Amino acid sequence: MIRVLVVDDHAIVRRGLADLIRTAADLDVAGTAADGAEAIALAADLGPDVVLMDLSMPGIDGVAATARILAARPEINVLVLTSLGDQQSINGALEAGARGYLLKHSEPEAILAAIREVCTGGSPLDPKAARVLLDGRRAHVDTRRESPLTAREEQVLEMVADGLANKMIARRLGITERTVKAHLTNVYQRIGVADRTQAALWVERNRRS
Repeated sequence: MIRVLVVDDHAIVRRGLADLIRTAADLDVAGTAADGAEAIALAADLGPDVVLMDLSMPGIDGVAATARILAARPEINVLVLTSLGDQQSINGALEAGARGYLLKHSEPEAILAAIREVCTGGSPLDPKAARVLLDGRRAHVDTRRESPLTAREEQVLEMVADGLANKMIARRLGITERTVKAHLTNVYQRIGVADRTQAALWVERNRRS
């Protein structure tokens, strides 16, 4: 029997979730909590298998409650069930230790299945939440790939990486050696290196990525 602690600040939602859980022969309601503080106390006292956790609550919110529950009882599985589908909320809950993340539009059977899944080592994730995480990851990768250099500075840096001296770079680009040196000073500062060797290594690392 999987024992579930239901946490939600809306009485109607708490009651509805508790009634849903009781319809499953393999699930039982260990208790209900109306806020994060109550959830922390009941989790410590009752030791449920799963905490079905809302995030937006007065006082201690669901993310903070999750972290505190798992700090005291790491064997408990926290499954978030919330209306919040933004990246900050999702990341916050998962970083706090939640094993799964569902949105409140989930079908009743999906909620019951997710409760069972977290108890067997799974990490159920609402498809919309998964898309938010993937979009955030892509945006992070794209930001990392954006060069901190101007087009001219990139040309100079590539030639340094190819082993060209300042004089040769100046000839190829039709600029003075002084201008090449000025570009390199900016390049070193922007990519966080101190000399030509480190700059060349920086280029190699970024070529591979």
